[in-house]
Amino acid sequence: MTEISLRTLNRTLLTRQLLVERAELPAADLVRRLVAVQGQEPNWPYVGLWTRLAGFGHDELAALLRDRTVVRSTMIRRTVHLAAADDYRWLYPTVRAAVEQLYSAAYFQEALGTADRDEFRSAGAELLAGRTLSRRELGLALAERFPSPHPGRLAQALGVVLPLIHDDAAGVWGAWRNRRVSVSLAPDWIGEPVHETPDPETLILRYLAAFGPASVADMQAWSGVTRLAAVVARLRPNLRVHHDDTGRELFDLPEAPLADPDLPVPVRFLPAFDNATLGHRDRRRIISDADRARINRIASAGVPMYLVDGFVHGTWAVEDATIRVTPWHPFTGTARAEVRAEAEALLPFIAPGEDGKVIVESV
Repeated sequence: MTEISLRTLNRTLLTRQLLVERAELPAADLVRRLVAVQGQEPNWPYVGLWTRLAGFGHDELAALLRDRTVVRSTMIRRTVHLAAADDYRWLYPTVRAAVEQLYSAAYFQEALGTADRDEFRSAGAELLAGRTLSRRELGLALAERFPSPHPGRLAQALGVVLPLIHDDAAGVWGAWRNRRVSVSLAPDWIGEPVHETPDPETLILRYLAAFGPASVADMQAWSGVTRLAAVVARLRPNLRVHHDDTGRELFDLPEAPLADPDLPVPVRFLPAFDNATLGHRDRRRIISDADRARINRIASAGVPMYLVDGFVHGTWAVEDATIRVTPWHPFTGTARAEVRAEAEALLPFIAPGEDGKVIVESV
């Protein structure tokens, strides 16, 4: 066992996340590498792919959604993500128990009343069999069987107890906030059944490849799945074990290299909800606890951040055709110029064909 510094963890995370050098890689391969890409709002996944891939264009991801190579649904952390269709088939049953816990939330119970969960699930599956329905249509149809003052919530609740895929139009480029969503049963949309049993071993191994080294708490924070310590105990003979600066055990794939802590890294702009910033319980490898505290109250709304020397340095926002950069710390050396240059490179992607501008504020 070895002790790993925060800078080593930082450079290793950036390397595995393809944030050190843009890769010549198909977008589908990147989505598979990252296991699942946060897709809570339509445009942000495109920014996450742009910042990692050389020559990435909007239609590359849109085409993957259209041909159903990549699907959009509720997955890890009970939030909307994009994943390869083949990965979704094992990923859904692995996170299903955690997702279904939402069924008991007051938000849904207000709408569901005394509806029996199994009866509700069966009725929804019957309504959607071989069909794609808008959430509005689905909610109204469910309300005929389960009278409710909140039919829209009924449609949302069905996505908690059934594997539902969002239509491709819900994930195409063009909206910073959610648009109307239509849903289908996953086996109908994908053309293959989802797996029957959870596969937490694959979940952990795939996570470590993209986010390791990591603790059990990190794995659980990223996935939303609990009780993974027993699974890690089974895998332990085939894992490498490190310690972080607090003595906490960090697990990794046995042949996965650690990055040089002095590896030079470029400025990078990350989208709201990017799992590079959300993929660990202890996020000090990319954002300090003090900086994390700045955004705790609004983090659930998604905060796009940028990196200087590999760590979060501030936030950025899109205002019409303007990128506004808000630093939390003073710039040193050439950092301000590098941040401006990266924002100017991003601008044509964010606002194609528009006369945009970049504003870099002062601390």
